[in-house]
Amino acid sequence: MNKRAPSKPRNLKSTVTALMGYFKDYRNQLFLIVLMVIVSSVLTVYSQYLIKPIINDGILPLIGTQPTLSALSPLVKLVLLAIVLHLTSTVIMYVQSRMLVKITHEVLNHIRRDLFSAMEKLPIGFFDTHSHGEIMSHYTNDIDTLRQMLSVSFPHVISISFSVTGTFIMMVWLSRPLTVITILLIFVMYGIIRLIGSRSSRGFVEQQAAIGQLNGYIEEMLSGQKVIKVFGHEEHVKTTFDDYNEKLRAASTYALSNANILMPIMGNLSHFQYATTAMFGAILILKGHLDIGSIAAYLQYTRQFSQPISMVSQEVNVVLSALAGAERIFELMGQEPETDEGIIDLCHVIETDDGLIETDAFTGLWAWKVPGRDDAHFYYKKVAGDVRFSNVCFQYEEDKPVFTNVQLRAKPGQKIALVGHTGAGKTTVANLLTRFYDVDLGQIAYDGFDVRSIKKSALRRSLGTVLQDTRLFEGTIMENIRYGRLDAEDSEVIHAAKLANADDFINRLPQGYQTLLETDGTNLSQGQRQLLSIARAAIANPPVLILDEATSSIDTMTERHIQEGMDRLMTGRTVFVIAHRLSTIYNADQILVIDKGKVVEKGNHDILMAEKGFYYQLYTGRAMLS
Repeated sequence: MNKRAPSKPRNLKSTVTALMGYFKDYRNQLFLIVLMVIVSSVLTVYSQYLIKPIINDGILPLIGTQPTLSALSPLVKLVLLAIVLHLTSTVIMYVQSRMLVKITHEVLNHIRRDLFSAMEKLPIGFFDTHSHGEIMSHYTNDIDTLRQMLSVSFPHVISISFSVTGTFIMMVWLSRPLTVITILLIFVMYGIIRLIGSRSSRGFVEQQAAIGQLNGYIEEMLSGQKVIKVFGHEEHVKTTFDDYNEKLRAASTYALSNANILMPIMGNLSHFQYATTAMFGAILILKGHLDIGSIAAYLQYTRQFSQPISMVSQEVNVVLSALAGAERIFELMGQEPETDEGIIDLCHVIETDDGLIETDAFTGLWAWKVPGRDDAHFYYKKVAGDVRFSNVCFQYEEDKPVFTNVQLRAKPGQKIALVGHTGAGKTTVANLLTRFYDVDLGQIAYDGFDVRSIKKSALRRSLGTVLQDTRLFEGTIMENIRYGRLDAEDSEVIHAAKLANADDFINRLPQGYQTLLETDGTNLSQGQRQLLSIARAAIANPPVLILDEATSSIDTMTERHIQEGMDRLMTGRTVFVIAHRLSTIYNADQILVIDKGKVVEKGNHDILMAEKGFYYQLYTGRAMLS
C-alpha cells in the first residue's frame, strides 16, 4: 500500500527553490523571454488605448458629414497602427513561446536524468517498500504536470502579470472612479477563486496519490497474470481494481468539479462587472466627466483586466497539481542514498616474480587494492574468497530479528549450503554479504577485511549472484549474457554459455545467440532463463558465487545438465548455495541449517545425516521444507 500524499505540499518554498535551480543555466534566455513578454504586453495594452482616438478623432468627426479621403485618413492610420501593433505582439509571443518550449524540455530532460540517477543510488530497502507503479508515476504523471506548468502556465502567468499591470495603469489614467468600482468587483472574484481553488488543490493532491496507487496495482497484476488465472482470482483482482479505480474517480471528480466550476462563475461575474462598469460610465458621460472614446477604451481594458483573473483560475489548478508532483519528485531525489564508506577497491592483476601488478586487462585474477597510510600508495592482496560471519545480528524491521549471533565460515574454495524453512534467514546471508543491507551487530569479514571497508561496487563485482527470480532484458541472448561483463568478446560469451550448459539450447534457436528476447525473456522457458542467468554470472568470473535457489525452477533433466556446468563453474571458487532441493547440495563441503535466525546445525551431508537432527528430518521429509 502506498503512503497517502499530504493534503497540501509540506514545504512549498523548498519545492519552488529546487525547481528554479534547474533554470540557473538559462538566465540569459529567460531574461530575453521576459523582455519579449513585456514588449508584447506593452504593445497589446497600447493597441487597446487606440480605441479612444479611433472613436474620438476618427469616427465622431465623421458623424453627420460626407466622408472624404482626407477625412478618413486619421481613422485609417489609427486602424493600421492597431493592426501593426497586434501583429508585432503576435510574432514576439510566437518567438518567446518557441524559446520557452525548448528550455522547458531541456529542464525536464535534466530533471529526469537527476531523478533516475537518484533512484539508482537508493538502497534495495527503498524498492522493497515502494511499488514500481508508485515510482513510475514520478516519470509519467508528475513530469507531465510539470511540463504543462512550465510550457503553458508559466508564460501565461508572466504575460498576465505585465498585462494586468499595464492595463491597471491605463484604467487609472482614463477614469479613477471606474477603476475603484472595478477593483471592488475584482476582490469579490478573488475571494471566490481562493475558496474554490483551495478545495481543488486538495483534490489534485489526492488525485496524484490515487494515480500512483492504481498504476502500482496494475503493474503488479500484469506481472502476476499467470498466478491470478491459476488460482481463479480474476473476480477478486477486478474487485480490488474497482476499489482503486473508484478512489481515483472520486478524487478526480472532486478536484475537477471544483476546478471546472470556476470558469462559469468567473464568466458570469465578469459579465456583471462589465455591465456595472458600462452603467456607471454612461452616468459619467451624461455628467460630462468622461468622453465616449474613453469609456469605450476603458470597457475594453476592464475586460482585459478581468479576463486574466478568469485565466488565473485555470492556471492555479495546473500550478497546484504540478507543484504537488514536483514535491513528490524532489522527495524521491531527497531520499537518503545508499552510503558507501568503503576504501578498498577491486582490480585485475597479473602475478610476477615481483608480486602482483595491477592491469586494465581482464586476467581472471582478482586482487584487493588497499590504500596505504598516505592514500597515495597501495598494496595488493589476492582475492581468496574467505568469508566469515562473526556474531551477526540483523533485523529488517524493528523488534523482528532475522539473525541472532550467527557464526559461519566459508574457507576459500569451499561450497557452503544453506538450508532451512522459508523465512529462516537463508537469503538474508546473500543480502548481507552483498551489502544490500548492513548488519546491526557483529561483523562480516571477506579475506580478513570488514565488508564495510570494501567499496560496494568492488564488493559486488567480486560476487557472482544467481537469483531464483531471473531478470532478463530486452535485447539479444548475446547481450543478456554479456551483461555480466560488458567488455566481454563474443567468444567469451559463448564460452560462458557452454560452461553453464546453455550453448546447446541457444544454438537450437532460429537466430542462435542473436535471438531477441521479449520483456524478461518470456519467449524462453523458466529453465532456459535460469541457464542464461547462470551464464551471465559465469562470464563475470567472480571469486565468490551466491546461488540463491538457482535450480528451484528447473526440471530434473535440465538440473543434471546444469549441475555439470555448475560443478565446472564452482571449481576454485567459494560458493554459497541456498537451496530448497536438498539433492543439489549433498556434496557441499559444509551445510548450515538455519532455523529462526540461528545456525542450529553444521557439517557435511554424511555427518548431519548421522546425527539424525533437523537436517535429517528435512532430507527424509519428516519435516516439511517450505
